[in-house]
Amino acid sequence: MEEAWWADEAAARDKEMRPAHTALFLSAFFDELRRCGLRDVVVSPGSRSTPLAMVAHAAPLNLYVDIDERGAAFFALGLAKASGRPVAIIATSGTAVANYLPAVMEAQSSRLPLVVLTGDRPLRLQDLGAPQTCDQLKIFGDAVRHFREMPEPRADAASIAFARQAAREAMAAAAGVAEGSLGSGGGSLLDAAPVHLNFPVDEPLKPDLTQPGLFEIGRSAPTERDLQPRIGGWLALGPNRARDFVRLLEGRRVVAVCGERCTTGSSGVSNLLRFADAFQIPLLADPLSGLRQVDGPLVIDNYDSFLGHPDAPEADVVIRFGRWPVSKRLTQWFERTRPMQIVVDPRESRDFTSATDVFVRTTPGGFVSSLLAAQQGLQATPAEATRAGAAAWVAANDAAAARIQMAAADDALNEATLVSALVQPGATPDGTLLFAGNSMAVRALDTFLQKADRKLPVLCNRGLNGIDGTLSTAFGAAQHFKQTVLLVGDITTLHDLNALALQGEMLLRERMGQVRPSIVVVCMSNGGGAIFDMLPQASDEPYFERLFLTPQQVDFGPVCQGFGVPYAKATTLAEFREAYERALGAPGISFIDVVLPLRGVKDRYGEYW
Repeated sequence: MEEAWWADEAAARDKEMRPAHTALFLSAFFDELRRCGLRDVVVSPGSRSTPLAMVAHAAPLNLYVDIDERGAAFFALGLAKASGRPVAIIATSGTAVANYLPAVMEAQSSRLPLVVLTGDRPLRLQDLGAPQTCDQLKIFGDAVRHFREMPEPRADAASIAFARQAAREAMAAAAGVAEGSLGSGGGSLLDAAPVHLNFPVDEPLKPDLTQPGLFEIGRSAPTERDLQPRIGGWLALGPNRARDFVRLLEGRRVVAVCGERCTTGSSGVSNLLRFADAFQIPLLADPLSGLRQVDGPLVIDNYDSFLGHPDAPEADVVIRFGRWPVSKRLTQWFERTRPMQIVVDPRESRDFTSATDVFVRTTPGGFVSSLLAAQQGLQATPAEATRAGAAAWVAANDAAAARIQMAAADDALNEATLVSALVQPGATPDGTLLFAGNSMAVRALDTFLQKADRKLPVLCNRGLNGIDGTLSTAFGAAQHFKQTVLLVGDITTLHDLNALALQGEMLLRERMGQVRPSIVVVCMSNGGGAIFDMLPQASDEPYFERLFLTPQQVDFGPVCQGFGVPYAKATTLAEFREAYERALGAPGISFIDVVLPLRGVKDRYGEYW
């Protein structure tokens, strides 16, 4: 009896100290995340995640709340995509964790750094039928680069040191290879990935945030300046290897395929342009590459419109930066012509054509800088064949540009004139984020967004090409821009209607002194899945409409009204322009419903798409 009494007393003391231990353990963890570059955290309310959410709320972090875990994870994805920094997401136990999976998969494929923090029941409640309890260990499998099951919080020196080390390990794994220093206020993540840390916590769940030393306990450096973690760094080629590549390219017709995230800011764009000019290499610029923001003479923006023609230009060597572009015609051109392919990437080839001849494991910036230095050392200049090859690509691009501009000059409301109305000079403020949905939206941008000297960054969830979570991702990315325009389809909008509830979160943040960005949702309402009308399964048989076109007649007006989102409907180009001008600059989310025909896309734009 005496031993049982002692055990009960010890358990009671442990329970009494738990709120203090939890607060100190988790404050050390979050402080280390912040010192390693984390700035944003997205919380979905829940019970078992109470200590995580409350400590994150008390931390000097930028906190958002989204009640829908699926949408919250995509919102965080957008924050990471736009900022180039890891973003934390917090969920309670059970199915809440499972709702993170689509965004985690997208982050893995798109190489974006999500730091997933999940609350869980302690070990003594596992596999015993406890409510809201399931096996959360490695629940995301190989979709995360790093998983750690955290211990129950303690406040002894060893536990606090471990909390900080676990945070550093998580941030290093999430960031991967980075060009720049995250700790000193920036850095472009080129090899990032999601990570997952699972936190079993016992009751009482509410942490004691009155503890002295909160967010300072266990720090290894006395001042912020003493700790600026540098995660990753520039990779480059050695001088001898760089000279080998210069000699390889000599006298050959060369093009560079520039996909999503092939550049890192304005300096990356400038380096690629210098590289193109020095070697006379046309840059095939995907709309997500960042290169269509410059009117460079060797920037080729209309290749999708002419690569299907029999007289399309050819190349002996292709250098590929970033992921594969949107254009399917480019893939078919590769398969048909089979040029030598040099893939430059810090992790893997991402070559589903299985045609990589040389894989260079470095960053695009490191590769370009190395070759420019080697060319200067060799005093090499492009041969006549190389210059002639570049001229052929420029001529084909100019001819295609003229055809596309004619199509976009119509007065009718269609995909071409809609995109033209968005991107023509003076229509959209400089510095606006243009976010594209998948399917028709990103293809419309690929065709009708032409290069120009303007700051109009374009983002899209092209990792897995899914349409789920698109609005949430765009709204997350929008937090880093004064103005955002989301071009999206109606089926994609239906997949993520809950995201419109973020209108309330942004209004609340504005009342707390935060800036509320202006977000204009331009919804291409064609009443179904128009993309399938361009695919091989297109048919006049009943199955096609039922299984693929999926016609719908949702009235977005009352939906927007329910979420407090201003709504406008446009059936003509004039109506759209009027609604768009009115929505630009308006704080919060606005919605423009653009009515387009469901069938006939291939007939209208088959030449271009």
